[in-house]
Parts: sequence; structure tokens; C-alpha cells
Amino acid sequence: MSVDLLTPEGMFQPVPYHHVSVATGTRHIHVAGQIARDELGRGVAPGDLAGQLAHALRNTARGLASAGATFADVVRLRFFVTDWTPEKYEAFVAGLESVVDELGIPQPLPPLSAIGVDYLFEPDVLVEVEAYAILD
Repeated sequence: MSVDLLTPEGMFQPVPYHHVSVATGTRHIHVAGQIARDELGRGVAPGDLAGQLAHALRNTARGLASAGATFADVVRLRFFVTDWTPEKYEAFVAGLESVVDELGIPQPLPPLSAIGVDYLFEPDVLVEVEAYAILD
């Protein structure tokens, strides 16, 4: 299995992610939206977007690992952020950067979408992360 990440000439630059991923493999791994909850369902980092994003990415890594995958196998990430404004970008990036080395998240990132939403399923949840990976 291989994942090739690329940004074709003429696509918007600079961005901290690739615009395209090309993957070969037969096992598709879909990690459901992960949030900042511990193994007992308790909220982590209340009111802290960076802290919640870091923990949601740790949970995403656990989901990937359960299927034998890592962030190196991810072909697409999707982030949902409540009440998004451009002022939240710095905290969003800080949360991501705080776990890049810990979780082996490739830089630049695989293709991604960051989607602003009014709210997520509980009022304390600030961010949710979905991942899609391919193996074999």
C-alpha cells in the first residue's frame, strides 16, 4: 500500500496540507468523528480549542492503530469546528502542531477540510476529527 501526497502546480499555495492524495490498497479504514473525551467519556480541555484538537487527534490515532494504520496511511482528514472564525486559526494550528511529532502526523498534512459548524453533539465539544485511511 502506498499513499502519495501531492500539490499540483497552479493550485493555491502555501497551505499546510497537500491538495491531492493518491492511494493504492484494498482495506479502507474510516475513523468516526473523534472528540476530546477520555476513555470514560469525560471531557478533556474544556473551553480550549488547541487542547481539544490535540486530544481528538490522539483518539483518532488510537482508532487508526486499532486497524493497523497510522497517520502515514491517511488519505483525508475532516475537521468540524464550532463557531469558526478566522481568529480561531492560531489555536487550531497550535493544537495540531502540539501532537505532530507525538503521533507521526505527516507534514504537510494529507488533504483536509476544516468545516465551521454552529454546534456539535454536546455544548462543550469544540472540535471533531474524522480520518480516512487505506491499507494493503
